[in-house]
Amino acid sequence: MNSFLQTDIEQWDDLLAEVRSQATAYLQNIESVPTSPQVQDFVSAELPEAGWGTAQALAFFRQHYQPWMVASAGPRYWGYVVGGTTPAAMAGDWLTSVFDANPQSLQGTGDRSAQLEVETIRSMRQLLGLPDTFTGGFVSGATMSIFTGLAVARQWAGVQMGQDIAREGLSVQPIVLAATPHSAVRKAMAMLGMGSNRLIKLRTLPDREAVDLEDLEEKLRQYQGQPIIVSTSAGTVNTVDFDDFLGVQRLRQQYPFWWHVDAAFGGFAACSPQYADRLRGWENADSITVDCHKWMNVPYDSAVIFTQRKHQHLQVQTFQNSNAPYLGDPEANFSYLNFLPDNSRRLRALPAWFSLMAYGKAGFATMVEQSVTCARRLGAALEASTDFRLVAPVRLNVVCFTLRQVPERAAEFLALLNQRGKVLMTPTLLGDTFCLRAAFVNFRTTERHVDEALEELTFVLHSLNT
Repeated sequence: MNSFLQTDIEQWDDLLAEVRSQATAYLQNIESVPTSPQVQDFVSAELPEAGWGTAQALAFFRQHYQPWMVASAGPRYWGYVVGGTTPAAMAGDWLTSVFDANPQSLQGTGDRSAQLEVETIRSMRQLLGLPDTFTGGFVSGATMSIFTGLAVARQWAGVQMGQDIAREGLSVQPIVLAATPHSAVRKAMAMLGMGSNRLIKLRTLPDREAVDLEDLEEKLRQYQGQPIIVSTSAGTVNTVDFDDFLGVQRLRQQYPFWWHVDAAFGGFAACSPQYADRLRGWENADSITVDCHKWMNVPYDSAVIFTQRKHQHLQVQTFQNSNAPYLGDPEANFSYLNFLPDNSRRLRALPAWFSLMAYGKAGFATMVEQSVTCARRLGAALEASTDFRLVAPVRLNVVCFTLRQVPERAAEFLALLNQRGKVLMTPTLLGDTFCLRAAFVNFRTTERHVDEALEELTFVLHSLNT
């Protein structure tokens, strides 16, 4: 055995204690960590011939690379849609690496950790109010969840035309309809050979990002007789608008189509009695995307694809590992190996399970409601200001705004704001308007952080004008 590796094994306690110390120091001071890099020079290290050992690698990282780490898990990182990591999720994530399990079969020899994933999916359904008609599994993120859902939808589309696309290739092109899809929908279509440019955009309601059901019905009539996939939104990225799921379901009683719901972060509105009604009807979808690293506040590499059980045979047709005959009948002997894209995968369910058990339904309801309170507080202050204006109403947990007096300098303002590292927001376009976008999903963020950010916005605007 390599001498450094042998030494590391003998010093497990000391090494883990050092990691714990380094992590604790960071977490206890995360409010003072910048939200964007404040260092300029990146130090490259050549691959050592003999190795350093873990202790020296830790020391090098702490000195040279940790300063590049920003507070993306902190309470003032409002760009994109980025949650943090709860203590329970962190415990689960650490133990995921300790046990290094590869969850596959429920009945296979060796590893039975897949049973814990099935249990976690059951708890996720309970959290989100979804019926047990759904099966589910963990994938790396929302993009792969959408990919998986659309892959099964593609197989369904082929079956409608008498084709087995998984075996024979894409000889049938399904029609894909969406009003305000996340870019991941187009990316998934590209990876699946369906062509990102083939997505047909639906009209939205006036001053909304939600689908106009009249236009959806018109397209369903227009393409009747062809396999159709409809992708709907449970919380659009910019304005957190929700499509009318009950209306979509009514149309499906007349027109056959595969229905996917992108609920990457908006699905967690179901946790709160105040906002759960926005999701009424989503339980009728064929597949649903939920991203746990957002509003659930578990680490990255954690999303769920829910699929109706009646489509399990399509999912197996799509992802069955044909080189593993020893697994037997893939439907009788359930294995995630034949259910999801990955052959080898970490026990992604464990951080989610820890959070579910640690905080329960009430804990996640509080997270959601606290985020919405913060978003509304920011929105109300901006709308009352003479310096800023909202570009869209605050529907849930995202705020889009611009400069009231000099909107043409909004991009310059955002660059200066982010450069200072006190709070981070990201740009977007609503119509032709350049906006600053603040998304609230982090469990740490409170109204105090909103008030501090408002002071920072005022300071940066003053700096811009002097």
